[in-house]
Amino acid sequence: MVTYVALLRAVNVGGIRIAMDELRALAASLGYGNVRSFLQTGNLVFDSEGERPVAVEHRLAEATGRRLGVRTEFFVRTSPEWTAAIEANPLAEAAVRDPSHLVVVFLKASPSGAEVKALRAAVMGPETVEVVGRQAYIAYPEGIAGSRLTLSRIERALGTPGTGRNWNTVRRLGAEATDRAESSSGPARPARS
Repeated sequence: MVTYVALLRAVNVGGIRIAMDELRALAASLGYGNVRSFLQTGNLVFDSEGERPVAVEHRLAEATGRRLGVRTEFFVRTSPEWTAAIEANPLAEAAVRDPSHLVVVFLKASPSGAEVKALRAAVMGPETVEVVGRQAYIAYPEGIAGSRLTLSRIERALGTPGTGRNWNTVRRLGAEATDRAESSSGPARPARS
């Protein structure tokens, strides 16, 4: 059994609305077990039999469009991938000092060095940007709302879609995924490639 974290892009902000009880029911109807949602921004943790994360993303996105009438993207990581993203945080000081202003943008693909350079060039304020694998870590010391370093600018520079969560949410989801993975009966099987 594998534990997954799934994030929806731009849900319950910017006009796209999905009730979390509908989202949980949808995931359960696809055969995912122990489905739990966090906050109202489209964060799920659930268990499955080791599907590839990209296959889970596709199934969730297709079913959400077909059954709920909402077209959006999902970003899925296994529990070990989520833990690795937390441990790889290159902005540890920002995580301690101001976790609500540290955002992790989970990406569909790992950007190239040139794309990371383009993102750094797009920074017009005091933000700090680091990219590790399929995650961009961004510290917004003056707050996120007024920053010109928006998700659309980040996606344009990196050439891949993404969705962001602040460090508090990342840690909370990580704790839930880790607790499940550790308490599941028997050893966890790796996701199929």
